[in-house]
Amino acid sequence: MTLNAYRAWLQQRERSAGTIEKYLRDTARFFRETGAPDAPPKEAVAAWRDDLARRGYCAASVNAMLAAVNGYQEFRGAPEAKARPLKRQRRVFCDAARELTRAEYFRLLAAARQSGRKRTLLVLQTLCATGIRVSELPFITAEAVRRGRAAIRCKGKCREILLPAELCKRLGRWCSRRRIHTGPVFLARTGRPLDRITVWKMMKALCERAGVAREKVFPHNLRHLFARTFYGLEKNLAKLADLLGHSSIETTRIYIMESGAEHRRLLDQMHLLL
Repeated sequence: MTLNAYRAWLQQRERSAGTIEKYLRDTARFFRETGAPDAPPKEAVAAWRDDLARRGYCAASVNAMLAAVNGYQEFRGAPEAKARPLKRQRRVFCDAARELTRAEYFRLLAAARQSGRKRTLLVLQTLCATGIRVSELPFITAEAVRRGRAAIRCKGKCREILLPAELCKRLGRWCSRRRIHTGPVFLARTGRPLDRITVWKMMKALCERAGVAREKVFPHNLRHLFARTFYGLEKNLAKLADLLGHSSIETTRIYIMESGAEHRRLLDQMHLLL
């Protein structure tokens, strides 16, 4: 009952469907693992946070789960019962084992083409060529393709993005063949827009044929590849933040971190050892 009310509270604040499900899942886990009452004290939340850290969860994961419980405390009108997140130093390089390279991306495209997965091919190219979130895919509509620009609404913010001319041609042909004249370009068999889980499964189905590690293949990595490619050409962090729909440039910095190998190469070039 309490979690249902929390769901309604999050919906009123226009949190995304994915965020709501994660917050409810993490909050339910908190109650299950701690046995805390419906009005948990701050000490219980802080103890759970510290226990997660002791169990080996990284600071980012702990803070993400803690945000759900802190949100619950806000919902019940007890902000003073929130626990402070773990402090963590910002990473200066990313994990290359998790980042999708440009070559791997093109191998995925080739695998989609060779296996006749035309819709998958276009979805991958649309996500990577625009940098949109997978949850924003429904805003790529037949009308947007004709205009060459799409109005994206997410997390209470609106932004307009340009669609590459070649992408518009390919999507236009797809819409023509599928007789899609209005609304989202990419639809499931039910007629509803493709959701995140469906796109994730479509991508995973290409891994073996493409020879790309499964842990690298998920929709958000296409957004990261877009960001790194754009920044490599433009070197304009503020503009990139606008394109990605970030309120903070600090969030955008995460997307353009160099790999550990590149960071090591720079250190070796400093020649500070005798």
